[in-house]
Amino acid sequence: MSWTRVFVLSLLTTLLILTFSSVVSSAAVRGDSKAADPKGAAQQVFMAESDASNFFKRRSRRSTRHYELQAEQRVRLSVNERRREYNEEQRDEYDNYIKEERDEQNERSRETNEQLREYHYDGHQPRYYWFH
Repeated sequence: MSWTRVFVLSLLTTLLILTFSSVVSSAAVRGDSKAADPKGAAQQVFMAESDASNFFKRRSRRSTRHYELQAEQRVRLSVNERRREYNEEQRDEYDNYIKEERDEQNERSRETNEQLREYHYDGHQPRYYWFH
């Protein structure tokens, strides 16, 4: 029971010290400050109910204009068109590259086959047998 008395006594002492300290008085709101007209401050912060309702009615009624929607749609369409053209150009370049590679590979294999036919040709058989 004695420790509770010590605890309560220390809390009361701390509370008393904090109440009369200079730190607390400087942080507190002083009563001598000018609060000239509390109604005037409220009028500066708040507006009349009719004005507020008119403001929100006007804001909620406002929608994007038709020409704004058309402009956004034109921008989207132009972006899509540029992307489509770019992808088509890339695909065409790749197709041309693949076609050239195939042609070169076919040419090399044809030349190699031709050289092998000439090397192995012994003159006894007709040459058209080699070109079927």
